[in-house]
Order: sequence, then structure tokens, then C-alpha cells
Amino acid sequence: MRIADTRVDEIAEDIYRISTPVPPGALHPHGFSYNQFLIVDEEPLLHHTGMRSMFPLVRRAIETILPLARLRWLSFGHVEADECGAFAALAAAAPNARHLCGQMQAVLAEVNALTDRPPELLGDGGCRTLGKRRVCWLDAPHVPHAWDNGFLFETTTRTLFAGDLLSQEGAGDPPVTEQCLLAASEALRRRIDYFSHAPGTRAAIERLAALRPELVACMHGSAFRGDGGRLLRGLAERVGRG
Repeated sequence: MRIADTRVDEIAEDIYRISTPVPPGALHPHGFSYNQFLIVDEEPLLHHTGMRSMFPLVRRAIETILPLARLRWLSFGHVEADECGAFAALAAAAPNARHLCGQMQAVLAEVNALTDRPPELLGDGGCRTLGKRRVCWLDAPHVPHAWDNGFLFETTTRTLFAGDLLSQEGAGDPPVTEQCLLAASEALRRRIDYFSHAPGTRAAIERLAALRPELVACMHGSAFRGDGGRLLRGLAERVGRG
């Protein structure tokens, strides 16, 4: 389904990818995509909000699946324009929605005045039931960047919302692929190294690999279906080389 230039695809049972492409430019000569992920359950959750300018597109896309007022949770990996730029607009349109996040992110979100509603804090490894589904938060400061960063994992479908890990350029890639993403993501990292290369980076990625995700949902580019643990171990090895 397409809403203007935004595409909506169910990539796992009751998990929808909302993807908005942007045309080639100076930073991304092959184009780029910005993805949000909607988990439909008794307490629906939207992971990533997109940039503030994308709010009308994201809103219309969500409303092809459920009324925006049904949203209960808004989450994202770290405080950055494409991760949470539309947070305040979404929160205003979804009066029952609250921020689901880790402790470090909550502090930075408060500083940036994203919302005056109290967040639901998850400690490292803490989980929240949405109904049939359960999501767990894993702290991962500086991986691949931002000191408040963390990752969300949905345990039923074994979906890892991988944020900026394994980002790929391009604006017309399939919503889901079974092809290894490493070559495409490493090509982008060689050209624009967006990793902070913290001492614990490799160990943090290997921790994600140990979850054995079956779907790796990337914020930029296609999602990967298959042996996500192997994919992430390959990324950890390459990042470990520098």
C-alpha cells in the first residue's frame, strides 16, 4: 500500500513497516529511506516517529491500519531528528500514548521536552507486555552512536528493531529480503562512518546476536529475514576490525 510516497507493508504478523523514501542528494547519492514500525496489539506501539516534516505522511500511513488515537506506546532508539522528530506531534494526536524507553533516554527526552507525560521506564533487559506480544529493551550506549541508545526486541516474532545498525542506501529496496545486508551496510559505513567505535561496540552487537532474531528491522533500508544472529555476528566482526 502506498500513501503518497510512503509505503506500508506487513513484514511479520501484526508488525508493519512504514517507509518513506527520499530522492538522491549530496549526502545519499542513491537515495535513502526512513522507516517506522507499528506493532498492532491490545496496546499498539510505534517504533521510530520519523522527522517532524514527515508527520503528515506517517500519520496517514498509521491510519490505514488503526486510528491514531489507539496508539499506546511511542519508542525509538535514541534522541535524533529522524528517530523522534515527530514525537511531540504524534503524542498530541494520540492522547493515550506514552514514551517507552530506557533510563538514559528518558533523561535526554525530558531535557529536549519531547512530552510532559511520564515515560514508562524499562531497565536494561526489561520487558513490557502489549497484549499478545512482549517487547524488551536493551541498553546499548554509543552503538552505533548516541549515548542514550538502546534496542527493542519483540519476543514472539523474534524481531529486532535494529535502528541504525545495518543501514542501507537506496529508496526502492524491498521491504524484506533474505539476502545478506552486510555488503550494502558496510558500503555505507565505509563512505559515511556513523559508528562511534566505543570500547564495548563489538560486545553490544554480539549481545544482540545472542537473541537469535529471525527478523532484523532496519531504520534505513530493507528488513532481513533469516539467521539474524549470524548476520549480526558478521557485523560485529567487521566493526571489530575498525
